[in-house]
Amino acid sequence: MDYKASGVDIDAGNETVRRIRSLARGTFTPGVLSDIGSFGGLFRLDRDRFQDPVLVSSADGVGTKLKVAFMTGRHDTVGADLVNHCVNDILVQGAEPLFFLDYLATGRLSPSVAEQVVAGVARACRENGCALIGGETAEMPGFYADGEYDMAGFIVGVVEKSKLIDGRSIVPGDALIGLPSAGLHTNGYSLARRVLFETAGLKADTFVPELGATVGDALLAPHRSYLQVVRPLIERDLVKGLAHITGGGITENLPRTLPEECAAVVELKAWDVPPIFRLLQQRGGIARDEMFRAFNMGVGMVVVCAERDAEHVVSLASAAGAFRLGVVVAGDRTIRYV
Repeated sequence: MDYKASGVDIDAGNETVRRIRSLARGTFTPGVLSDIGSFGGLFRLDRDRFQDPVLVSSADGVGTKLKVAFMTGRHDTVGADLVNHCVNDILVQGAEPLFFLDYLATGRLSPSVAEQVVAGVARACRENGCALIGGETAEMPGFYADGEYDMAGFIVGVVEKSKLIDGRSIVPGDALIGLPSAGLHTNGYSLARRVLFETAGLKADTFVPELGATVGDALLAPHRSYLQVVRPLIERDLVKGLAHITGGGITENLPRTLPEECAAVVELKAWDVPPIFRLLQQRGGIARDEMFRAFNMGVGMVVVCAERDAEHVVSLASAAGAFRLGVVVAGDRTIRYV
């Protein structure tokens, strides 16, 4: 007996590392002090840029969106989804990303598939100015089905303490500005797959006219990063609070940035809900309240700003499709849709 006979191919692992090393090196920034393959990733914070730096960290996954990647054989987008999700999570507190680590676990390691996944991770890291300094690829026979894998990402960013965004300055009368999503992003896929594949009987390669795309393409639409849009707003001190609309939708995520004495009114006529969500609601017979808790409904990020700054914020973020979403009111951190 040997390790390969039990399902773990060390040679495949080495080949995977060889393939992804150059991808990771292409993301390195001046702060990186180690190479891929070290036991730990080393990063030196540029203290000349910060008087009182605060590190902000987060970890997340892609969820069952991976099932769609398995169905279509497309693995080059989910890695970018992972990075962008994590970037947005620390952005809501004002942080810019420093470095990223990924974890990929599979039943039987395919160097070509791993390379595609990590290529997506590296591409998004470069786009966000974030260094991919390490990670782990685990081959776990008998734990995952052949051809399937799971992945998670870990990010560390930094923000000047005086620039931290915590929502404490939010008051009734402040404006809510919405930034559009590109689709489901990385949440709600268990319900979406049940509706489209089990209830509606569609296939990943089924072309749906109202979507203008196949089901697979619509579901694999990338999770957007809002870093380049929101950073200029933060630098101009225009942002009082931010909410990344992920699992739980607007209903659960917007209250996370509101003070206890505030609530929000969201105007349903403020934006056109993308066709993918209308299709899901129609084919699944899903109630409106459940739609707004399970999906982002076309809103990927909410910016809270003073009413006097609202038009300026919309103008600065116009390239991203920013729009007035609603208003902050007195209340108990609840969301009312009108």
